Amino acid sequence: MGDDQLREEKGTSVPPVPVPDNPNDPEHHEVMGQILTRTIERGKTEVPEAPAPLVCKPRELESWRVFKIMSEFVEGFETIKKYGLAASFFGTARASFEEHFYQEASELAGRLAKAGFAIITGGGSGIMEAANKGAYEAGGASIGLNIRLDESQGLNTYLTDSYTFEHFFVRKVMLSYAAEVYIFFPGGYGTMDEFFEMVTLVQTKKIRKIPIIIYGREYWEPLLTYMHTKFLEEHAAIDQGDLDMLFLADSVDEAFEYITKNTRC
Repeated sequence: MGDDQLREEKGTSVPPVPVPDNPNDPEHHEVMGQILTRTIERGKTEVPEAPAPLVCKPRELESWRVFKIMSEFVEGFETIKKYGLAASFFGTARASFEEHFYQEASELAGRLAKAGFAIITGGGSGIMEAANKGAYEAGGASIGLNIRLDESQGLNTYLTDSYTFEHFFVRKVMLSYAAEVYIFFPGGYGTMDEFFEMVTLVQTKKIRKIPIIIYGREYWEPLLTYMHTKFLEEHAAIDQGDLDMLFLADSVDEAFEYITKNTRC
């Protein structure tokens, strides 16, 4: 590994630190720790007020960006570690789906909150707000892990705790590690991105197997049919067990019974 890609000292009188090639070498970890420490210290004073989006790889290590990412990870984990048994709700931020989905998300979240689950969402509107509302009105923990967008996706008003991220990938890590069950209501690109991220993490055993609920038969069955036909039967791109990890629920009672029987803290 060359040290040209690690020029956090660029523009200073401190020469770059050579990094041992073997990532299992204790010296490698020590050197990387030194680089990270200096990068974070520099980054604390360099965070721009309106950072440009990361479109392609930077030509040099941006200390402020490393610091911001690290701080989001630390503050995110500090937020989620306060809660034991938890359920993460995913779904549209829009009000464009059938009204019953919002009502059922709220009812399911409320019942889970009364059963001792902290309810975690992306903190925005739509299904997220509905789930937070159900938990809040049931007197439970209602957490929003929000993302800052140009469209100013703000926090809903039914939260007992929240944190707002700049980076989607950090937020998804928190949503994946925060809960003992994932509940997916209908949504668009963002919901599908989160859905396939979570099933991939379980499939590859990067996280332990936990219940994954997909709610709404009419919405999800076409996707399940496509996955079974194209992914499994025609191309063997997945195994049957990768489909079996999903539980399709079409009522609050179905979802609640499955979750409470199959979720362990």
